[in-house]
Amino acid sequence: MNCTGTQQTNGRFVLYGSARITAIDRDGKSFVADVKKNDLWYFPSGIPHSIQGLDPDGTEFMLVFDDGDFSEAETILLSDSMAHLPPEILSKNFGVSEMALKNLPKQELFIFQAAVPGSLEADHRAAAGALGKSTRDFAFRTMEMPPTKRTKGGEVRIVDSSTFKASTNVAMAMVTVHPGGLRELHWHPNADEWQYYIAGNARMTVVSTGNRARTMDFQAGDVGYVEKTLLHYIENTGDTDLIFLEMFKSSFYQDLSLSEWLAHTPPELVMAHLNIDKVTLDAIPRDELVIVPR
Repeated sequence: MNCTGTQQTNGRFVLYGSARITAIDRDGKSFVADVKKNDLWYFPSGIPHSIQGLDPDGTEFMLVFDDGDFSEAETILLSDSMAHLPPEILSKNFGVSEMALKNLPKQELFIFQAAVPGSLEADHRAAAGALGKSTRDFAFRTMEMPPTKRTKGGEVRIVDSSTFKASTNVAMAMVTVHPGGLRELHWHPNADEWQYYIAGNARMTVVSTGNRARTMDFQAGDVGYVEKTLLHYIENTGDTDLIFLEMFKSSFYQDLSLSEWLAHTPPELVMAHLNIDKVTLDAIPRDELVIVPR
């Protein structure tokens, strides 16, 4: 698979296989890298880039845009651009004859077949040119970082601009919940949450304003959504690990735990409000757990 173009700010998460990605930064310097399952890459708006699937069988990835109104029709493709420019202008711009450009595609090439690229080192040398390599890394190797939080119930890896410098407008948490575990009751004060379920089965309840709530079941391939500040949980309802992504239009990740809030509120007030005794209140965790064991 080969895709080339520029578009709005976007992040991508590799679901399967591997790919070679290329880009040039705002200084015109080259970036070339190979990415694999669970890796991320992030291209700011207007940065030209390409993606090629690698052996043995290409790649599958998910696109995350910072604009909910985005459509693929808004991608500016190299082939489409060439097809709409006068041949004499292309000839003058590139310093070659019009005849040399006579076989340019007449329609857009969005995903098309091409030869599998050679070594990464060779592409690095070829792309560097006189300006050399970019100092910016547009890719992030998620599984090479230790879990941000790990409990008996699972683990979470948080990726935002504090760990992935290029990602200035998209934050993510990759969450694994073991069977019977629970992504604890919490909310996100800074941004709406988009979820993508990679593996397993889940149940989520979202508590909304106006004395309303909704409970939904999810499986691999489903997408969930939670508005900013709304209380929710995600429970693993299957017998295998639940793996899903939490994604936010923000440069940083932030959440608040319900247990943590109660722990930092005067105890007499909490007991009066919830009609519980001191023994029950003391049993509630004092710190954010993120993932509660079975």
